[in-house]
Order: sequence, then structure tokens, then C-alpha cells
Amino acid sequence: MFSLVPTCKGRHVSKFLPSLRLSCQLFSAATNTLQFSSDGFANENKNDDIDLLFQSCTNVHHAKQLHAFLVVSGKVQNIFLSARLVNRYAYLGDVSLSRITFDLIPRKDVYTWNSMVSAYVRSGHFREAIDCFSQFLLTSGLRPDFYTFPPVLKACQNLVDGKRIHCQILKLGFEWDVFVAASLVHLYSRFGFVGIACRLFDEMPIRDVGSWNAMISGFCQNGNAADALDVLIEMRSDGVKMDRVTATSLLTACAQSGDILSGMLIHLYVIKHGLDFDLLICNALINMYSKFGSLGHARRIFDQMDIRDLVSWNSIIAAYEQNDDPMTALGLFYSMQLLGIQPDFLTLVSLASILAQLSDAAKSRSVHGFILRRDFFVQDVVIGNAVVDMYAKLGAIYSARTVFEGLPIKDVISWNTLITGYAQNGLASEAIEVYRMMQEYKEIIPNHGTWVSILPAYTSVGALQQGMKIHGRVIKNCLDLDVFVGTCLIDMYAKCGRLDDALLLFSQVPRKSAIPWNAVISSHGVHGHGEKALKLFKDMLDEGVKPDHVTFVSLLSACSHSGLVDEGQSYFHMMQEQYRIKPNLKHYGCMVDLLGRAGHLNKAYSFIDNMPVRPDASVWGALLGACRIHGNVDLGRIASERLFEVDSENVGYYVLLSNIYANSGKWEGVEKVRSLARNRGLSKTPGWSSIEVNNNVDVFYTANQSHPKCQEIYQKLSDLTAKMKSLGYVPDFSFVLQDVEDDEKEHILNSHSERLAIAFGLISTPPKTPIRIFKNLRVCGDCHNATKFISVITEREIIVRDSNRFHHFKDGACSCGDYW
Repeated sequence: MFSLVPTCKGRHVSKFLPSLRLSCQLFSAATNTLQFSSDGFANENKNDDIDLLFQSCTNVHHAKQLHAFLVVSGKVQNIFLSARLVNRYAYLGDVSLSRITFDLIPRKDVYTWNSMVSAYVRSGHFREAIDCFSQFLLTSGLRPDFYTFPPVLKACQNLVDGKRIHCQILKLGFEWDVFVAASLVHLYSRFGFVGIACRLFDEMPIRDVGSWNAMISGFCQNGNAADALDVLIEMRSDGVKMDRVTATSLLTACAQSGDILSGMLIHLYVIKHGLDFDLLICNALINMYSKFGSLGHARRIFDQMDIRDLVSWNSIIAAYEQNDDPMTALGLFYSMQLLGIQPDFLTLVSLASILAQLSDAAKSRSVHGFILRRDFFVQDVVIGNAVVDMYAKLGAIYSARTVFEGLPIKDVISWNTLITGYAQNGLASEAIEVYRMMQEYKEIIPNHGTWVSILPAYTSVGALQQGMKIHGRVIKNCLDLDVFVGTCLIDMYAKCGRLDDALLLFSQVPRKSAIPWNAVISSHGVHGHGEKALKLFKDMLDEGVKPDHVTFVSLLSACSHSGLVDEGQSYFHMMQEQYRIKPNLKHYGCMVDLLGRAGHLNKAYSFIDNMPVRPDASVWGALLGACRIHGNVDLGRIASERLFEVDSENVGYYVLLSNIYANSGKWEGVEKVRSLARNRGLSKTPGWSSIEVNNNVDVFYTANQSHPKCQEIYQKLSDLTAKMKSLGYVPDFSFVLQDVEDDEKEHILNSHSERLAIAFGLISTPPKTPIRIFKNLRVCGDCHNATKFISVITEREIIVRDSNRFHHFKDGACSCGDYW
């Protein structure tokens, strides 16, 4: 209902309303509440009355009623009132009515044109705003003023339009108007030309606080937080005080740069000048402290806010979501709902991540349904990307792909998200296929997120040549010194057996954070160079880099692969006592693996019993793996029972227990475990090995007969076996887990996937060149022994990466020292 304050000097509209009611039905709803003087508008009060009418238009229906009244009363001929109608329709979200009203104005002045352009900009119709401005110049015969240009510059969606309008500004002599100049600074900053923006700013004869804010915001938008803080120093030396916009921009800059000291100093300034309860600043403070991981500070600010808007709730929910506390984040979302605050698409972006972290598939589907009902996929591609990511993290990669295919708009992040989802779900080949599909869309330009997504996929399948091509593109795009891309390249070269190249890259990337250090320490660990990994950790500390929880996972894993039991235990205690890092299940799993692999099975079991948290599948799996290595059937049975309680769907654990029984000759136990797996609908993951030759990756499964060179491969293996036996090789039938005759066992060993891949490499590559093999499971013990003999016979270095580590075979020895 259209309503106004019911008093205007006590006069009534009794003479006026009957004719108005007859003239315009749209206005009839207002007859009970509108009050004017009996003789129309008294001169001294008519402006106040009109202002009240405009202020009371809270929806389009009210605005139409007011419009009808102005038409009937003849006041629509007033250009100023018509321009106000244009603005009011735009403010209420109906820019089409703004344009209709504008077109009906017979004699438009500059203010009217400015109003229409501003209406388009305010409504997000930027192309129409530019077209309207062009029409203004070509048809009106009027000269724009300095109010014309700020909204037009904001509407520019490409630099060509921006430069064209900049030329108009120069031609008309408005370049030094403080508002126009600040808008130009914003324009060039928005398109990444911060140097031009800085030059314009430096040449301004007069600067107000808005000009300073424009320059600070420009540096922040382009990731130049240090320069933004330098502008602040210059601003203060000129005697200009920060306002709420300055403080908000600078807090964002501090969050981007990780400058917690400057951020806290700005917070102090905010408190000192009474801005600490400003809504905009509080939201920026929550965001800044969450980026620093200071959730206590962020929550304290949120709790002390007198007024909270949706941005405040989104900020605090995102703070907990991004700092790995999804339960608290979800609780805050429920609190927001209880207050009746409706979520927007940004709320749902955080909620999708929260539910993925909690592995809550049911609620995730509910969120997806809510998004579909609100048609949020059409509003912004960000929400679509979030849902794809949510399903991928839940392991529902088919659902992720379905959502991706249905997105009305796909940007580069959409493709990156799907590639990452496939890679993280162990589907490297599918990730590579999606990347190839992406390349067919020329409008999609890969960014550093693309390289971070696809490099792990190439790493997983050992496609070194393809990974090196990506490295070339990274260099061409000047991203080789990006810490995240550089770390992925280090990981790729290391896991493709090129540890020296990984070290060379490590020496070139920025090393101020723990990220590249973690990668290079882990790389040396999986290659069996435990002592070198510990030396790198010492170098890391000497360079003043603080280790994080991932660093200690890498260290403990390196100690486990190299049998450094005492050192591993020492680092486990150092992590807690010196760096106050609370161990998580990955750390506990590494410790059990360290002790169990070294043969301290009882000690490992006791360690699990004394854990302050409930052991998960990785912890019990580490103990079961150690029992298989050392043939401890009784403890293996206990470990498997506990394991099946927490993860009964992983077929790998059934295979481990079956292997323990098989190695001890207990075939009844083997059959019992296999029957249990079958009854639960589980099947063994087939073992495969791959090798890259001439930019093609060939994959071999055990007893593979389908390869085009199958006959040559088996002939090569037959020749090698004969030569190996002449050097003392004796097949170890304990690694054949079937109860069959010895001849059949030897044939089974000879058909293992790693041997087929090695034989193919020998017949397909030049003599004495290295061969690199990748196996999805742990390498067979007999194949490990056989590969030593093959390295002697062929005078080759053979590098095998299995599911746990690297084995470098050369001159009859393996880098693992048979400790694996």
C-alpha cells in the first residue's frame, strides 16, 4: 500500500482526489492516505509534499501511482520531476520504465541525460549506458558536464570504450575535475593499467579523500598491497585523514599481502577514531582476521557488532569454512536462518564447501535443489563452480560432471574445477581429457589455476613429456615463479623421476612460505633420500621459514621410507612442543607406518592404543601394511577387524589381509577374506603399470595380451628370464597368491604389469637410456628382485614409482636398499 506521513499542515485533498480517482485508477489505492492543500500545492509547501511522495515510493507500483498523479496534475512537464522519476524507477529495479519515462520528456537537459545514464549504470546495464551516452553526444546538441563522466567511466567494460571517453574528457577540459580524475584512476586500475592510473593521480592538482581512496583501491585490485600502504603514508603526510572507504580498502590490502602488523595498526586507528562499529569496516576486519587464521579476533568483532547485514554473516561463515572449522560455520548458518535472514548465492558458495568438508551428501543435494529453485546458476557462474567443486569433493564425480555440463555459462574456473575434481578422485586420464576439451574453446584462456589443476594429473600418470609442455607454456606466460605453479612443477618432475630438475626449479621459485619446502622435502622422502630430506628441513629453518603441519607429514614420511625411527620420533615431539602443532590423523598414520615398517609392530599397536583421537582407516591401514611386510598374521587379523569397522568399503584392505594369509600358506583364510569382499560387492583394483614412449602413455595390466607388440614383449621377457637365471635369479613363488603349480606360478610372475612395461620400454627406446615405469599398486617383491637383474643385463637405469615410493634400479641395486 502506498502510504505517506498523514500530515501536511493539516490541509486535505478533498477537492483534488475525486478528479484524480476518475483520471487514473493506478493512483486510487493512495486516496485514503495522500493529503494536500485544498487549492493544490501551496507554494511554500509543494516541494516538501513532492519530496514526501518520492520518498514514499518503496516499490514500482507506488512509483507508477506517483507517475500517474504527476501526469494528471500536469507536473510531469517539469524536467526536474521527470528526471527524478527516471532515477526512482531505476532505484526500484525497473530500468525499462526509466527509459520509457525518459523518452517521453520533450525537452531534455544535461541533468536529464545524466539521470538516464546513471540509471543504466545503477542497474548494471553498462552497454546501454554507453549507448545512451553516445546518443547524448550525437543528438542532443548539449555539452556534457563533469557529472556526466563518472558513471559513464564506470560503465566501460573494455579499455577501448574507456580511452574513447577519456579523449572526450580531454577535449572538454574536465580532466582535472576531482571527481572525473578519480573515476579515470578507477577505470585504468580496473583494467590492470595501474601505472597510467598512478600517473593520472600524481598529476591531479587537487585531491580529496575520494581521490586517495581511488588510488589505494587501484593498487589493492591489482594485488599491490605494499604500494597501497605507501599511498596511505603519502596521504597522511598531506594531512588527509582516512575515512571508512580508505580503511576498508587498506584492510583488504593487508589481508592480501599477509601483513598482519599493518592490519592491526589500521584496526587501532579505526578504534581511535570511532569507526570500529561501522558496518563496512567491521565486515572488512572479519575478512582480514579470517585470512590470517585469527578466528578469535574475527568472532569477537562479529559478536560486538550492533548491526549485522548479510555480508557480515557471509564473512563470518566463510571465515570458519576457509579455516577448516565446518561445524562452527554450519552452526552460524543455522543462526542466520533463525533470524530470518535469507541467504544469497555467496552464502551458498560457502555452504557448498562446508557440506563437502563434512561429507554430508544428503544436505549437499538439498543445497543443490535450493539453488535450482532460486535459479542461482543463471545469476552468477561462481555458484555453479561451487556446486561442481562440492560434488567432486564428495567423490560424486558423475554428479559434478552433470552439473558442469548444465551450467549456462562456463568460465576458466569452471573447467579448472572439473579438472581438479577428476584428478583428486584418482581419475587422471579423465582430467587430461577435460583439459583437452577445454583447449577447443578458444575464448577460454588457461590461467595459473589451470596449470595447478592439470599438472597433478600428468604427474599421476607419469606423463613427463606432456608435463614438460605445460612447463613451456608456464614460462611463456611468465608464471614459472608463481609459488603454487612452481610447487606443482617441482612435484611433477620429482614424481616423474627427475629429482635433479625438481631441485633446480626449487632453487628458482620464491621460498618464503612452507609450500615449496614441503614439496621438495616430500620428494626426497619418496625417493628414499631421508637424510637429504632432513638436511632440507634444517635449511628451511635457517632461512627463517616456519614449518606447518604439512611439513611434518613430509618429514615423518621421509623418515618412514628411510628407516629413520629415532629421528622421526624426535620430529613428532618437536612438532608439538616447539611449534605447538597439534597432530592430526595423517601425523599419527605416519608414526604407525614408521614404527611398523621398521618391525616395531607391538610398539606401533601400543602407539595406536594411546592416541587421543579415534584412529581412522589410514592409521589401521598402516599397521596392516606393516603386518604384511613382516608376516604377523595375528596382529594383522586384529588390525583388519578394526579397519573394517571404520572403512569396510575399501577393497585394498581385504587384499592386504588376503596377502598376509597367502604368504603364510593359510589358503582357507585367503578364501574367507575373498568371499567376504565378494559378499560386500567389492572387487580387487586391477594392477597396472604405465610407461611414456614418444609422447604416448602405454598402460599394461597383468597378463595383458592386447598390446600391438604383445608377441615381442613376451619374447623379450622370455630372453631376459633365461639370462637372469644364469646370473642366479630364482623366482620367489611366495608372491603368487594363488594355490597353483610352480610352472603356472612362474608364468604369473612373468606376466606382472611392471615386467610387461619394462619389456616394452626395452624394445621401444634406444639402448642404455633410462626407463621410467609407474605402477598403481605396491611393486611385487619378486619383480623388485628381477628388475635388479634386468638393470645389470641391459646396462640401464630403471626407475619405478609405485603407490608408496620410488625405486631407482642401477647396476643390480635399488635405491631403497630393500627397505620398502
